[in-house]
Amino acid sequence: MSTPLWTPSAQRILGSRLTHYRQWLNAEYRLQLDDYAALWRWSVDHLDDFWISVWRYFDVQASQPYTEVLSQRTMPASGWFPGARLNYAQQALRWHMDEGDRPAMLARSQTRPEQVITWNELRAQVGAVAAAMKRMGIQPGDCVAAYLPNVPEAAVALLACASIGAVWSSCSPDMGTPSVVDRFGQIKPKLLLVVDGYRYGDKAVERAEAAEQLRLALPSAKHIISLDYLHPGQVLPHTQPWSTLLAEPAAPVFEPVGFEHPLWVVYSSGTTGMPKPLVHGQGGILLEHLKALGLHLGLGPEDRYSWFSTTGWVMWNICVGGLLVGSTIAIYDGNPGHPDLGELWRMSHELELTALGAGAAFFGNCMKASTQLQQWGNLKLRWIGSTGSPLSPEAHDWLAEQIGPEVMIASISGGTDVAGFFVGPNENQPLHSGRIQCPALGVAACAYDDAGRTVVDQVGELVITAPMPSMPLYFWGEPDGRRYHESYFDVYPGVWRHGDWIEFNEAGESVIYGRSDTTINRHGVRMGTAEIYRAVEVMPEVLDSLVVDLEYLGRESFMPLFVVLTPGCTLDAALMNRINASIRQACSPRHVPNVIMAAPEIPRTLSGKKMELPVRKLLMGAQPEKVANPDAMSNPHSLQFYVDYAQQRQG
Repeated sequence: MSTPLWTPSAQRILGSRLTHYRQWLNAEYRLQLDDYAALWRWSVDHLDDFWISVWRYFDVQASQPYTEVLSQRTMPASGWFPGARLNYAQQALRWHMDEGDRPAMLARSQTRPEQVITWNELRAQVGAVAAAMKRMGIQPGDCVAAYLPNVPEAAVALLACASIGAVWSSCSPDMGTPSVVDRFGQIKPKLLLVVDGYRYGDKAVERAEAAEQLRLALPSAKHIISLDYLHPGQVLPHTQPWSTLLAEPAAPVFEPVGFEHPLWVVYSSGTTGMPKPLVHGQGGILLEHLKALGLHLGLGPEDRYSWFSTTGWVMWNICVGGLLVGSTIAIYDGNPGHPDLGELWRMSHELELTALGAGAAFFGNCMKASTQLQQWGNLKLRWIGSTGSPLSPEAHDWLAEQIGPEVMIASISGGTDVAGFFVGPNENQPLHSGRIQCPALGVAACAYDDAGRTVVDQVGELVITAPMPSMPLYFWGEPDGRRYHESYFDVYPGVWRHGDWIEFNEAGESVIYGRSDTTINRHGVRMGTAEIYRAVEVMPEVLDSLVVDLEYLGRESFMPLFVVLTPGCTLDAALMNRINASIRQACSPRHVPNVIMAAPEIPRTLSGKKMELPVRKLLMGAQPEKVANPDAMSNPHSLQFYVDYAQQRQG
């Protein structure tokens, strides 16, 4: 094996939270777990004891105890901690008791001045907003939807929802209205939070029209609250101002809810149909985030932690989760590349952050721009986190060179699906270039070949063979669980197939090689191909279309869009601009394709499905005979165009 990029000092290992937890575990359970490998093996072989230990180690408060840990061992229906009654927000806000004047949130924005919110102030705001929600008739199980940027108000509203047992869901205002309606329309929120606009770099982005479109498209929302973010003091028509929620002070009251009571709905887009509304439980997310943030990332009250994200990416939820372990969370709203790519690094220096995370694309861009991190002084970072797509070995090496030997690169891979990670960092063992250090505690992760056999030192499908408490409870509005089963369990019955190519070595280190399904993940924003097709095929000039993303380790993301034109139409610059504008408006600017090409036909199966994965494999270098069976196609001759295009790209 190559020389490690980073090796923890003996002092760091001794002082790490993982070491303290392992020593505590050995004493409490009379074990002899000598290293991480032994700890991980115990955690997946003894799921009950492991999750009880997380509960005890982090002193989770419950108004009623659980009667057992896991009532059903098969996936997807597991039944975690029946009988227990607790509250996510209560755990997050408990830190005011001893440290009420310490900052809970630091907020930077390109739209308004910096904010500092203490634990006492956070608790007071959550109490007032929760009480206002109750006066509006919001009850446990009701949905609250937010079309808000990454601002303190969004985190306050999430905690207020959790405190009364309401169900949270958020989308970023950089998403087009049709995509937001596709999501919120499924959950029928009773309360809608919107923003009037925001600044992205030096550009003002108005959102008043989008807010009105959402109001009209979501009649279930009997109350609409608007945040006067871009235009302070101006209230959008047909809405009440955010100040309404804070008008009457109230102490927070924490509604005891069941372990699997819904906390939030997040969305993982499929390749066909509407985005999947994933429902996560309060208890499952609480334990998963305590484990991931408290043990793997070692966060605690002494830390200042930030993960650059929008409210439409699950990393925002995970960033807010830093409150669970008492960390001060630093949030940022704006363009991280304005005025230059040093913006997040300046924030890290000036706010004295100890932990900073972002999408792998951000670090890749910093590397390409030859950003020199030393110019911002002595950064106090203990680790830098990367996710959203694979971090290439080149970016890994660049980061290590820039940040020095004391800072760990915490590369993680997981997903919106579990609001956590499957493989991730480990402060107690060396880090090798391009690799993720270990499978996460309590996660029975491995690679499967096509026959469902575990493989090592070979690329296979990332699978999870035992339940996790943060797996979705269900898809909102789906009583029979059909889409849930088809999404994760249709390939290997009873085993979660995540849709990533992964390779594990004997030491448990892993490399992610991109998506094995066809969900488009551009710069950390996931979008189903069906959403892009809706934006493209609405145009009269476009008869059919197909899009693939050629993301793969070591390569830049390249997303071509193929369109079949109506006879007599030409793919000229004007039409391409209109297609791009439609995608930008309906989906997001990040899903504008790199190139648009006119194609004679879109390959389809006998049942009429677009053959996205075979085309993707072709364009990544696979042989035609290995990606598609002509007998299973309705138009096998259509593949030749894509074969020719693949040869042109490789030539």
